[in-house]
This record gives sequence, C-alpha cells and structure tokens, in this order.
Amino acid sequence: MVFAIEEINNSTELLPGIRLGYQIYDSCASVPVAVHMAFQFLNSFDPVFSTDNNCSHSGMVMAVVGGSGSTTSISLSQVIRSFNIPQVSHFSTCACLSDKQQYPSFFRTVPSDQIQAEALAKLVKHFGWTWIGAVRSDSDYGNNGMASFLKAAHKEGICVEYSVSFYRTDPQSRIQRVADVIRRSKAVVVVAFASFGDMKILLKELTSHELSPPRQWIGSESWVTNPELTRFSFCAGAIGFGIPKSIIPGLRDFLLKLSPSQVASSQILTEFWEDAFNCTLTKMERICDGNEDIQNLQNQSTDKSQLRVTNMVYKAVYAVAHAIHNAVCQEINGTAKCDKLTKLESKQILIELKKVNFSRNGYEVSFDANGDPVTIYELANWQKSENGATEIVAVGLYDASRPVGQEFQIDKNITWMEGSTKVPVSVCTDSCPPGTRKVLQKGKPICCYDCTACPEGEISNSTDSTDCLPCQKEFWPNAKRDTCIPKPVEYLSFQDLLGIILATFSVVGACLTIVIAAVFFCHRKTPIVRANNSELSFLLLISLTLCFLCSLTFIGAPSEWSCMLRHTAFGITFVLCISCVLGKTIVVLMAFKVTIPGSNVMKWFGPPQQRMTVVSFTFLQVLICTVWLVVSPPFPIKNLTTYKEKIILECALGSAAGFWAVLGYLGILAAFCFVLAVLARKLPDNFNEGKFITFSMLIFCTVWITFIPAYVSSPGKFTVVVEIFAILASSFGLIMCIFAPKCFIILFKPEKNTKKYLMNKNQS
Repeated sequence: MVFAIEEINNSTELLPGIRLGYQIYDSCASVPVAVHMAFQFLNSFDPVFSTDNNCSHSGMVMAVVGGSGSTTSISLSQVIRSFNIPQVSHFSTCACLSDKQQYPSFFRTVPSDQIQAEALAKLVKHFGWTWIGAVRSDSDYGNNGMASFLKAAHKEGICVEYSVSFYRTDPQSRIQRVADVIRRSKAVVVVAFASFGDMKILLKELTSHELSPPRQWIGSESWVTNPELTRFSFCAGAIGFGIPKSIIPGLRDFLLKLSPSQVASSQILTEFWEDAFNCTLTKMERICDGNEDIQNLQNQSTDKSQLRVTNMVYKAVYAVAHAIHNAVCQEINGTAKCDKLTKLESKQILIELKKVNFSRNGYEVSFDANGDPVTIYELANWQKSENGATEIVAVGLYDASRPVGQEFQIDKNITWMEGSTKVPVSVCTDSCPPGTRKVLQKGKPICCYDCTACPEGEISNSTDSTDCLPCQKEFWPNAKRDTCIPKPVEYLSFQDLLGIILATFSVVGACLTIVIAAVFFCHRKTPIVRANNSELSFLLLISLTLCFLCSLTFIGAPSEWSCMLRHTAFGITFVLCISCVLGKTIVVLMAFKVTIPGSNVMKWFGPPQQRMTVVSFTFLQVLICTVWLVVSPPFPIKNLTTYKEKIILECALGSAAGFWAVLGYLGILAAFCFVLAVLARKLPDNFNEGKFITFSMLIFCTVWITFIPAYVSSPGKFTVVVEIFAILASSFGLIMCIFAPKCFIILFKPEKNTKKYLMNKNQS
C-alpha cells in the first residue's frame, strides 16, 4: 500500500500536484479491534504513518482500504457506511458483501466467494467426483462460502458425506473431532473453504496421525496459494483457485531500500526486521548491530514471484486514487490539471469509484453494480519439485466471463495426491454400466445407489442411467441390455427340424395314397375293389392326397395367398374326404337293406345319388369358405404378444366365425358319418368294411376333438404344428383303417380276392 501511494504521489499523470496521506491500523483479525479502529479514525486520531504533515484535508478520511477478512470488513462497513466513506477490500470475499442494500459503500478488488463457490463445484464435477467431504472456517468467510458451494454442488449432482466447521480459537478437542471425521470418512476428496490461519491449525492436527487412505484436497483462495502451508507434504497434489500471480514493477527494489531509521519509526517494520534477522531493536538481548543486510535476505517477504493478494492491495489503492483524480482533476489540452483546494467529500469518492475503469501493469480494474471486479481465478496445483519440495504451480485459469462450459482453461498436467498423474476416484458408489439403472439406497444421498439390471424389454445405453428405455415393438434388448436389436422372426419353415419332419410325412402320405390308388386301379376288376364301391374309393384317395398335400401350405413364411389357401384348402379337401366316407357308409347300409326281400332302396341311392351327395356336401363347404374369404379373409400378421423376445409370423383368422364355421361343418359331417359307421359296424364283412370305417371315423373324431384345446393353447408356430399334425393323423387314420386291409389282401392274400371266397364267407 505504501509503495502504491509513493508511486501515485510521484506521478505526473495521476493526481499531479496532489499528495495522498494515509493511516494504517491493525485489526488483528478481530471484530472488536476493527470496530474500535473504525471509531478511532472517524474521530481523527493521530495517524500511525503520514507522508506529509501539511495535508490540506488533514484528519478527513476519504476512503478505507481493507480489511483482510470478510468478518472484519462486515463489521467495519456497518460502522462507516453511515458516513458514506467508500471501502475497498483486497481480500474480503464473502458473497454477502455484494448486497448493496446492506453494504452500499463496499467495493473489492478480489472476486466474490459466490463465483469461487460455483467454480469449485464445477471443478469437482469436471473431474467426476460425486462423493466429497467439506470443512470450513466457522466465520462469515467459511460459512457463507461453504453455503454457496453446497448449493452449487447440489445443482451439479454432487453429494457431501460430511460438512464440519471449526475456528482456530476453538478448543483442541473440537479440532481433533474435525480431524477424526476426515480420517473416518470414505470420501477421498475434501473441499476446504477455510482461512489460512484456520487451515494451518487443522493440517497441523492431521499430521499427528497418518491419513489412510490419503485425501485429495480442494482449496479456496485463502490457503491454497499460501506457500507457508506447502510444508504439509501429505497435502501434495492439492488443487484450488487462487488470485492470479502478478508482477508489480519496482516493488522488490522499494522493499530492499528500507533504511534503519524507517524501520525504527515503524512498529510493523520493527516486528518484520526482528523476525527476519532474529535480533531485537528495543531489548538488550541479541540486539541488532546494524550489519543486517536486507539485500541478502531470502524469505517469503522478499520473494515477489507469488504476488497475489499484494496485487489486490495495489489495485485497491489505485482505484481510490483514480476516483479522487476523477473528482478533482480535469483534462486540459491533454494534460491533467488538479485543484487541491477543492473541498472534497467522501461521498464524491464513493460515486466516482463506481465509474473507475483503468488498466495498471496490464491488469484491468473496474467494478460492477455490486462493487465486484471481473472474476478470473488461477488454477493452482501443489506439485513436488525435483528436489522434493512442494511448489505451487499454475496449471490453468477460470474465467467467469466466458460462455458456460468454457470457463476452464487447463494448460499443464495436474499432479494429484501422492504424486499420481491419474485422477483419483471419489464416489459413494461406482458408476452403473450401460444395461443397468441407478436405484437409490433408502435413507442415503442420491449419490449412493445400487445398480439394477434393466427390466425385460428395456435398455440403458449410457453410464449412470436413472431410467431404462423400452425398445420399440419389433426390437429386443441384447444380452447386455445396452442396445436394441431387431427381434428374430420365427415361423415354421422348411429348414426347421419340425418342418422337415412334417413335410416328409406329408409327402410320404401323399405318395402312399397315390401308390394305393395305383394298386386299386391295377386291380379295379377284382371283387374286393368292386365290392368297395371303386368310384367313391378313387375319389376318397384323391381327396386324401389333397389332404396330405394341403398340409404343406402351412409350412413356410405366411403370405396373403398362403393364408387364404391353407385354411380353405384344408376345409374343402377334408369335407370332400368325409363326404366320400359318408357315401361309402351309406352304400354299405343301403346294400344291407337290399338283401331284405321286396326292398327297393338301392335304386334311390345309386351312383348318381352318391355323386350328388358328395358334391352337395362339398359345395356347402365351398360356399362357407367363399363367404369367409369375401367378408374377412385370413391374412399374415406379426405376432408380438405371444413371445416378448421374438416375432411370430402367422396367419390371423380374419373372421374367427368363418374358421369355426368351416371346422364346425366338418365336425358335423364327421359326427354324422361316425354314427352311421357305428350302425354299420356289425354288417357281414363281405358287404364292405363297416367296422373299418367305424375305426377310421373314431380316430378322425378323436384327433379333431383333441385338436381344439391343443390349437387354442399352443403358442406361436406350434399352433401351425398342431394343425398339421391333426391333418396328417386323421389322414393316416383313414388310409390305414379303410385301405390298408384291402391292399394287404390284394397284394399278399390274392386267394381271398375272389368272388367265390366272398360268397362262401357270406354263406358261412
């Protein structure tokens, strides 16, 4: 401050012809002392320092530079605001001081903790830390700063395992409790919003017992850029925001020119001198002999490579000087002319401070409506040097004026705890991988959760997903449930084992029927063929061949034509088949009636009537199928409900009434035929095969009665399998019961295939 005032008083551009005086007070970081000092300078007590005893405004305080802490600045501001005396602080960062309703005369050259708190939260979020500990000074600086940080952290989704406070004057037991909380916690990252003095006490306590595991410290600007704390080696890797380093030309030379007389006249310099050279100026013990050479002194006071807060003081003094300049000076022909006799009031300085906007040594100085400066932080990192010492290295910047998401500018590699180059992990629960979702643990913060696999049919394709998303209807999750893949399409194909087996039986059945037809045709003039009504037998064999072949239409991918063909072909061919069996059964019954003397039945049921019976019954089924196809025909669909994980290609019935009408009509004919066959089962064997028809119809009816519940309950492609099985089973039943015995006689017992044998058997 003194250096800045000396520069200003020697300047020909800023306040030319006017010299600034000053008073320095030590608040001792104590609110009562700060308030006492405020009343002291308001009552114009004698100054500690003065550059000129002939001041034109002697005793009138125009502005205050300070204090160094938020708590003292708050107390100081509440005292001097009634006098409209502007206050420019170089290190009071509490966000509360931006409230112009409570602190209308307060300005500062250091950024507000509100910005720092938000920046710290973004820093924590940037490195993926979601589970942290928090310690703070039990002061306005610590409490308000931490409150802002916790609010910002909550918005960023960061959870705090603990938040504890302490103050350097607290009993040792409380400091120990805070240290124990840090040691017992699981959070690897600790955010410390504390003043330098408080942090020094805490770190000293933590050195008494080793921290295991080590902690990654995140610091506020008050302590993270203070070289004195780097002696605590377990904090190596600490990172945080600090006031940017700066250069003040001429300051070091100014400090190294201190004369013994200047030192002796100042209590502050006397304390500095005695501490630096380990001697005394006032006592007889180890008295300073005058040979002390400040030029060779190497300590923190002479090291000007880490000027941070110092520059904030420098800018604060220049801000006040520019405000005074604007109030009493005018530009005339490019030269500043100042009237030092102008009656100047502190309220004028207050007004002009709001307008200042200048640059000094490359550093911009201005204030917004809240009295805050443009916010730029340096990202400081504690790194081990080659000689093992811990150094504070600037690794980047945080510029709050940049667009959201682009505030960080990291230029160098960061060293983390224990000298690691790998970013430490600090989470309550490890990240949930894709395919799972987060389920909060009851009674714990949102960062503590369990990873639960996505439900059936849902996926999550990102890490730490809170919800799983359902796949579209025709898609299904893969094994990891992190992506949706097309559902496999399933239908009874000719490549399936079942399809191959059923197709083989269909072809074998058709071939067998054709072979039997050939055998009957070759032996069509033999008694057994002629006695079995050869015309109906051949028609029955043709219909059975079609029955076997129609089952092939059920195999393969359903199409619009195959869906219509399979059900109608099945219904018509089976009605034709049953009509033939019914005709044969009626012929058997009629033939038995002819043996009764005087009976004239056969002339009413001769071959023309038999053909008409078959055609009539079949035509009625054709009519039913035609109506079904016209009104609401079967059509191919993708069945997405039977199986969740695959698509079943199948034929929808269109009109269920049409399907059951076809099946019902077939069932009525079969039942009627079965009843007639039962009536004919005890007729003499040489009058056709009454009992074989009975067995065949028993098999037929049994198959189709059991088909109904099996068809309704079978899922997916097995519905088609059941239908094909019923067709093949009933067809083979008719073949085996009606035609197999005749073929056996024709081929292997030709001696029984004679009219004499049949007549003899009849007579017996």
